[in-house]
Amino acid sequence: MDINEKVAYIRGLTDGLKLNENDDTVKVLNAVIDLLEDLTDEITDLGELYDELSEQVDEIDQDLSIVEDDLYDVEEDDDFDDFDEDSEYYEVVCPTCGDEICVSEDILIEGSIDCPNCGENLAFDFSTLSADDINGSDDED
Repeated sequence: MDINEKVAYIRGLTDGLKLNENDDTVKVLNAVIDLLEDLTDEITDLGELYDELSEQVDEIDQDLSIVEDDLYDVEEDDDFDDFDEDSEYYEVVCPTCGDEICVSEDILIEGSIDCPNCGENLAFDFSTLSADDINGSDDED
């Protein structure tokens, strides 16, 4: 039994009692039942509006998801598609934005990469390094 049925049941009970409509107690009782009917109507209207609003929010969420997919064109696990477990990775810090980027040895050999955060071109120049620097000399005393 929902709230509307309960209020109607109470209205039926009071009507069935054949109470004196001029009695002050009966007037109060009828006013309370009228109030319950009004509150029940308002609650029912609010429930219907809530259901409509909930459907609209779900539709907006779906539309937004489509827009995000089109705008960003990124799959959820794209960050890990190019990960090669056999390659060595190095951490590079962008001098412009300070973002830490993990780059593979292949990218270092290519010589540059654009920072994914700010777009700054990061160039890797190894021409000034000696063979000891590259091979990791242990002559530090």
